[in-house]
Amino acid sequence: MTSPVDAVLEGVGDTLLVLSGKGGVGKSTATVQLALTLRAAGHRVGILDVDLCGPSIPRMLGVEGKDVLTHPNGKWVPVYVDEEKKLGLISIAFFLDSKNEAVIWRGPKKNAMIKQLLTSVDWNVDYLIIDTPPGTSDEHISTMENIRSANVRGAVLVTTPQMVAVDDVTRELTFCRRTGIPVLGIIENMSGFVCPSCSECSNIFASGGGEELAKNAAVPFLGRIPIDPRLTQCTESGQNYSEMFANSPVSVTYKEVIGKLLGNGSEEMEVEN
Repeated sequence: MTSPVDAVLEGVGDTLLVLSGKGGVGKSTATVQLALTLRAAGHRVGILDVDLCGPSIPRMLGVEGKDVLTHPNGKWVPVYVDEEKKLGLISIAFFLDSKNEAVIWRGPKKNAMIKQLLTSVDWNVDYLIIDTPPGTSDEHISTMENIRSANVRGAVLVTTPQMVAVDDVTRELTFCRRTGIPVLGIIENMSGFVCPSCSECSNIFASGGGEELAKNAAVPFLGRIPIDPRLTQCTESGQNYSEMFANSPVSVTYKEVIGKLLGNGSEEMEVEN
């Protein structure tokens, strides 16, 4: 029997995983925007960053260099992004001496760290989003093995429109099916560039690859996210893009994505003022 200390994701309502077949498709950016959109809708949200070798989310949320405190119960307290403590984060980055320090660990040490991250955090959230590294590595296998007893809603797969990225996400689909994780849908990221002046969309890369994959794999297509330079600027500086540009095509699409993930249909979800 699992003891309270070893309970996996205790204090978490539903868990979402964010996966990608390759790096550079904007997976961590998608994780942050999903979390911010959920928080704006009134939910308590946590992000667990298990990308041990490339933890970028603390910088995206403006909490880089913060210390992790320990609760009287012995568990780690998430680093909160807001005063209301409605968005918390745990990342390996908080435990490194420097942001330039490389994590050079073999499989067993990675697995032990991930198990600790999954069992040793004092969560009190409606939704936890787990940001995973690219591919299907030790971190993925260890995460999947340890969350079987938790309430996992499923996985969101992130791709860009090009076929080279779509091919890698196809392998991620296979991984999910073999490990028994439901696939909630596919986000096609960097799908077109919307001019901030005239709102015309130009397909810098290819278009429609993610939607075609979703159709062929019989999984939901969650939406196309266009490129917006302002989003890059916000993630670089730790600013809240979804709050600053709430009516942008990117923010509107993420509201629709959350509506689909929570079973609210394709209608744009309401956001608290």
